[in-house]
Amino acid sequence: MLDLEVVPERTLGNEQWEFALGMPFPQAVSILQKQCRIIKNVQVLYSEQTPLSHDLILNLTQDGIKLLFDATNQKLKVIEVYDLSKVKLKYCGVDFNSQAIAPTIEQIDQSFGATHPGVYNAAEQLFHLNFRGLSFSFQLDSWNEAPKYEVLIFENFTCGIGIPHGAMVKRMHIYTGNNLQETKAPAMPLACFFGNIYAESVDVLRDAAGPVGLKLRLITAGCGVGVMADSKVKVFEKNIYFGNSCQDVLAALGSPHKVFYKSEDKMKIHSPSPHKQIPSKCNDYFFNYFTLGVDILFDSTSHLVKKFVLHTNFPGHYNFNIYYRCDFRIPIVIKKAQTQFLSQTSLWFEFIINRNNVMFVFDRSSSANNTNPFGSTFCFGLQKMIFEVSTRFKIMVKTINLT
Repeated sequence: MLDLEVVPERTLGNEQWEFALGMPFPQAVSILQKQCRIIKNVQVLYSEQTPLSHDLILNLTQDGIKLLFDATNQKLKVIEVYDLSKVKLKYCGVDFNSQAIAPTIEQIDQSFGATHPGVYNAAEQLFHLNFRGLSFSFQLDSWNEAPKYEVLIFENFTCGIGIPHGAMVKRMHIYTGNNLQETKAPAMPLACFFGNIYAESVDVLRDAAGPVGLKLRLITAGCGVGVMADSKVKVFEKNIYFGNSCQDVLAALGSPHKVFYKSEDKMKIHSPSPHKQIPSKCNDYFFNYFTLGVDILFDSTSHLVKKFVLHTNFPGHYNFNIYYRCDFRIPIVIKKAQTQFLSQTSLWFEFIINRNNVMFVFDRSSSANNTNPFGSTFCFGLQKMIFEVSTRFKIMVKTINLT
């Protein structure tokens, strides 16, 4: 049984690890992987058809905990403990839920204080006791009939009846703000930086001919003069262009997390060069920046930038959870009577800035078992860019006429 400390509006964890509101999805997965002997049976829940309409969820079935991540920025929004019998909880170092301590309304009052009246939800037959950044839901299964709910309405204030004695906590939520229904994922806390640099946003730079590079708005944790309490987030911008050298990229972004050498170039068939079938003596290579969600491809001969790959990290994609989500923005030029590929943002899995426009079906296979459970994807070329799209979604092609 996990023994965890509750910090309202912030974290749930212990001295070894903790889930923090604002934590990116890959970091939570990393914690679960490192604690695989203790935390088992973890489910990843998401919507295949409308991935941006529903939260991305990590369900710790053995421990009765759900981690709800915002579908758009993939940061931890809500921590839900839905089965308190499977976990031991404490607040300010004092247990309020364990095998020896039942989480009754009296125990919650003793541990947290009764500063607000309970609110009864007749549809759920639950009382909700709300604090800032923390709420408890009490079940009424032990009553034959749900108590009548009476309210006294004052000017801009509603006061409800008290929660019945002996009522047990059914669920607990940790979130930011005063309202669980309106809460949003906060900014990444300083404890989650771990010395890395992250991309707050990435803008595609363009001229009349097409994309020319990337403008990256980067964030990292810096230390002020003296003690760690002076730590704060630092924001800065860097531009990377086609034709930049390895040294230019290293000076702007630092060392990559990995360097990957291409074993073969499947895109060579689209090249106009008459020598495209001749094997190359050296291979192009990528700088992989996992926390930025960006890959940068260098030419093997000139060692200059020739391609950018931006990853959206959608669940169901072959590379899911390898990269942090890249929040990129693309200016699209729409001309008169031009056929355009239209899609919801939720359909985009990878975005590749290239020199050629192509359209093809992309089917990955694993070197370990030569299978890909997620199936193939479509790639569409548009204005010297390639959009990789899941084949599970409906593709829309529409003619745009602007007057």
